[in-house]
Amino acid sequence: MQARLAVLGATGSIGRQAIEVATAHRDRLRLVGLSCRTSAEACDALARDARARVVVAERDGDDAVIDLVRADDVDVVVVGIPGIAALRPTLAALDAGKTVAIAAKEVLVVGGHLVRERARQGAGERLRPVDSEHCALWQCLRGEDLDTVESVTLTASGGPFRDTPLEALPGMSAERALQHPTWHMGPKVTVDSATLVNKGYEVIEAHWLFDLPYTAVNAVIHPQSLVHALVRFADGSVKAQLADPDMRLPIQYALLYPERLESPVRRLELRDLSFLPIDPARYPCYTIVLEAASQGPAAMIAVNAADEIAVERFLHGDLAFTAIAGVLERALGIASRSPLGAAPDLASILAFDREVRRELTAKAMV
Repeated sequence: MQARLAVLGATGSIGRQAIEVATAHRDRLRLVGLSCRTSAEACDALARDARARVVVAERDGDDAVIDLVRADDVDVVVVGIPGIAALRPTLAALDAGKTVAIAAKEVLVVGGHLVRERARQGAGERLRPVDSEHCALWQCLRGEDLDTVESVTLTASGGPFRDTPLEALPGMSAERALQHPTWHMGPKVTVDSATLVNKGYEVIEAHWLFDLPYTAVNAVIHPQSLVHALVRFADGSVKAQLADPDMRLPIQYALLYPERLESPVRRLELRDLSFLPIDPARYPCYTIVLEAASQGPAAMIAVNAADEIAVERFLHGDLAFTAIAGVLERALGIASRSPLGAAPDLASILAFDREVRRELTAKAMV
């Protein structure tokens, strides 16, 4: 039986690789619809090649994507849209009873309580993580009693500036930041990998996906990017998932779950593995995101909005790389004055996101 797919963010890195996986397994996966933001012509071409019948672009209005994820002939929605823009379609898909393969970290950062409530559980049949680290955790925890989990560890490559002298970081350009040593990703997540904002987000993701306290979720630098996550159990044993760093593998696992089928991913060659602690002087943004998580929804929404703004300005050459952390700190200050509760609804989340963006952009960033 074929699962019928809608891919949101089809022209991005995750979207294109999801289409590649679906095309390779046409006996089990059928592409029904694709969405994109502004690259409508590229999306049309992808749809023709993949034989998808529906293409939705920004020009079609906000509700067009919602209609796509709710369509009767869609079973699985791949959420590859970056940023808070992915929140509304993710919730709509879950409300419509669809399975969601989620790659958008920000959805769980700003609305994890809403996602978990609608999925009625964490990672599993209806909510399938596509991030390599969370897909790795999902595999390590499959068949295990969560009550026996002592801690989990996520790995990070350290990004392109892992070995750059600290005094040189202020002068690092967007071009340099986009030269990730391991993964080929979109520009936003690649910069977030350089600042380690993405790893802070992934700690929050793990909290929501696997119902883990923040104190049980750790992260380390692992330059080889072969170990994607580790789980330590109550008896002291540790289970890890290793694979060549190729996003097609977690995408395929999420789309074909619970089956494991052949893939073109290069087979792993074991070699030296090293693990290092995260240096807060090199990665202050990681510490800020964890602080936001400890403060609650307002802080997480504010930091996410700030990061989207700061990364865009950095990519356009209007903000120094090391100034991104300062923008995130300002966002924490805004959040500290917010009356937002512990479990805000969708409208409140989006309203506060807009408020934070207005306040941040009203003042110059340096």
